[in-house]
Amino acid sequence: MKISIYGTGFVGLTTGACLANLGHEVICIDIDKDKINKLNQNIIPFYEPSLKELVELGKIKGRLKFTTDTTSGINSEIIFNCVGTPQMEDGSANLSYVFAVVNSLANLIIKPTIFINKSTVPAGTARKCQELFKDKPVKVVSNPEFLKEGNAVYDFMHPDKIVVGTSDQEAREVLRNVYSGLERPYLKILETEWETAEIIKYANNSFLATKISFINEIANICDALGGEIKTVAKALGMDYRISPKFLNAGLGYGGECFPKDVRALISTAREHGYSAKLLEEVHQVNERQKRVLVNKILKHYSEAATLAIWGLTFKPKTSDTREAVSLVMIRELSSAGFKLRVYDPIANEEVKKIFGDSIIYCQSAEEAAEGSDGIALVTEWDEFRGVNFSKLGETMKTKVLFDGRNIYEPSIIKKSGFTYYGVGRS
Repeated sequence: MKISIYGTGFVGLTTGACLANLGHEVICIDIDKDKINKLNQNIIPFYEPSLKELVELGKIKGRLKFTTDTTSGINSEIIFNCVGTPQMEDGSANLSYVFAVVNSLANLIIKPTIFINKSTVPAGTARKCQELFKDKPVKVVSNPEFLKEGNAVYDFMHPDKIVVGTSDQEAREVLRNVYSGLERPYLKILETEWETAEIIKYANNSFLATKISFINEIANICDALGGEIKTVAKALGMDYRISPKFLNAGLGYGGECFPKDVRALISTAREHGYSAKLLEEVHQVNERQKRVLVNKILKHYSEAATLAIWGLTFKPKTSDTREAVSLVMIRELSSAGFKLRVYDPIANEEVKKIFGDSIIYCQSAEEAAEGSDGIALVTEWDEFRGVNFSKLGETMKTKVLFDGRNIYEPSIIKKSGFTYYGVGRS
């Protein structure tokens, strides 16, 4: 099928590359000339495992193209709207880009077209889009994405569910054809109306965010009472009603999706007269959690010291530093007079755009630790798991480890002569 994708960010580029891989003829459209030029040179604007290879394959097979010509999309049978919905100051979603695409196409489309909102948008957006198309032969569908940064290609090709929001039977059939290459006995295609589909995405992310804030709150209680959060989480995960996923205590969630979606759902509920108190507290717990390690660090040192920070992205396998704990830590520790030596396998340059030369950027975990008074593990990249702490300690002034993601066994670290601080454990 001929498919157009508007927006070549994380969602749009992943969607376009994966649909091309399923055999569709895909054209990706973006007004950012620099981004399109880079994509035409096989330069991916962000790090996402396997995506570069998939983009190159789609171009080689002639199924994937990139352009800044916003009118070129009207020749497709299907249009995916994947533009950003950034957060406004009040927490609501900025839908100006979504409606800009709709308005630009409303006067151009003359043949039957399926218009799909892939971006995360509040309930009522699809209905508004349909109204903007007026008497045009366009059928609007809400088809939210469920892609995790660092695992997006796999998530698209192996979805646990596909949500199709429309009451139009013909549009539903078209979407089944779009995703036919993903058919598996266990794959669930959930067909519903617009608003329900839009709420599902927000509910999905908000529930996961709630699980994270919950286990972090329990971890803080463990810190206060002397419990072991790893054992508590393991016990919780044994209950089939709960499952062990998203029960890793640490420094809270970050990135674009969870923070933005929780706030947007709170805002949307408020606009309709409902106060989502539980979700408001989920957000507040997460904001407090970003400072848990900073508090432990400031309590340990009687004066400013030199500290190594391992990991800058909000999670491993991505270059995304949006809402990352590392940014909070760098600001607060720098203000307290700490000298910071930072290292991330991917994001050093991203963070340098924010902090410039006010901190020291290192090329390895070992280099960051050299001459330091301690290490703060912030992002659990795999390469940090195999560090030889006995050897590493020989290069440090004092041996202290602040394990913000609880990836190390305290007894082993202590045997290497380190003072160990975790989250909800000792």
